[in-house]
Amino acid sequence: MTRRKMLESRPKQTKSQCVSLAPRQKDKWYKGKVWNKLNNLVLFDKATSDKLCKEIPNSKLITPAVVSERQKIRDSLARAALQELLSQGLIKLVSKQHRAQEIYIRNTKSGDVPPAGEDA
Repeated sequence: MTRRKMLESRPKQTKSQCVSLAPRQKDKWYKGKVWNKLNNLVLFDKATSDKLCKEIPNSKLITPAVVSERQKIRDSLARAALQELLSQGLIKLVSKQHRAQEIYIRNTKSGDVPPAGEDA
């Protein structure tokens, strides 16, 4: 029997039956990243500024990302705050590989850390 005869001999199907026989649409394997909305401060208020000046110089490792996460402030504010603490002499710049990768440590009186441009 040829294919054409086989198709003709089959009973006619209604539209709803044809839809049910259609292949199911495949699920997407990647649905995109889910980002949590961060409600970080855009400007400093007095309480946050005081808390930052008090707590951050006591940390062992200080980066803009760490400051931003702990204090719930934007990264740009964290970078500005770290520059301010650096100018006051409360922290020291250890490494500046890239603009986004600035690493600071607390300022110790006894140990002297070489400036960021010089490698010892």
